Amino acid sequence: MAYVRKDASTLTRAEKRRFVNALLELKRRGEYDEFVRMHIAHFASDGERGLRTAHMAPSFLPWHRQFLLEMERALRRVDPSVTLPYWDWTRDRTTTSVPWTADLLGGNGRRSDRQVMTGPFAYRQGNWPIRVSVTDEKFLTRDLGNPRAPVDLPTKRELEWALKEPAYDVAPWDSTVTRGFRNRLEGWGTGRGKTSWRNHNRVHRWVGGAMLGAASVNDPVFWLHHAYVDLQWYRWQRRHRGARYLPATPPGPGDEQHARIVARHQRLPPWDVSPDELEDVGRIYRYG
Repeated sequence: MAYVRKDASTLTRAEKRRFVNALLELKRRGEYDEFVRMHIAHFASDGERGLRTAHMAPSFLPWHRQFLLEMERALRRVDPSVTLPYWDWTRDRTTTSVPWTADLLGGNGRRSDRQVMTGPFAYRQGNWPIRVSVTDEKFLTRDLGNPRAPVDLPTKRELEWALKEPAYDVAPWDSTVTRGFRNRLEGWGTGRGKTSWRNHNRVHRWVGGAMLGAASVNDPVFWLHHAYVDLQWYRWQRRHRGARYLPATPPGPGDEQHARIVARHQRLPPWDVSPDELEDVGRIYRYG
């Protein structure tokens, strides 16, 4: 029977505690850091050679769907009652709203070094040392809203701009496309400044700190953010009945994206699963 992923704002006190405790146990076992390593390993950009799976590619959505499933399975091995909650950043938009409460993810970083000082993931609690990163910081950092160069969270209108797009993705299947649901949601924009960060990307930018780079998984809000992104794919599918993951077939030898992106029925590294198999996960979970 399918389990339910809940809105973080609706979690009971007990549900918050069990979710947090399961995360802390994965961290204690060393399992959590393996997820950080995996995300770093697949954080490739347009300009890099070889296959792109997690970002700047059509497989952005199925790759992260599988990534969330792997984390959820790990959490449920610790506590079978736990599922990944989602953060609706179009509604909970302040630095003190859900999920930035002391009983869930803790709050913002302090001004001097952006170190998170409150909640269960604060370094001073001793349970969340940063062991795997692209920087030397040993503590979790956040810079909510980036006050020195303010960034706003995406709005319902900006999310709707992505959801109304009928095609899943379009050639050349990278960060430069201006059409297609995938990149409108992933959020690689043209130009500089705020217009170059949309939807998913802008949320990473708004949280700041650890969420800015390849090691963004170090901040547990990563999972709540991506659960909400995954929910948008589900909503888009329901709105555009019959629309499928694209490309359906791999780009040919003469195409600049040949062997650089994953087509619908191809294996999605590092797992033995295809985007086609991840388009419908209703038998596994649903959103509440």
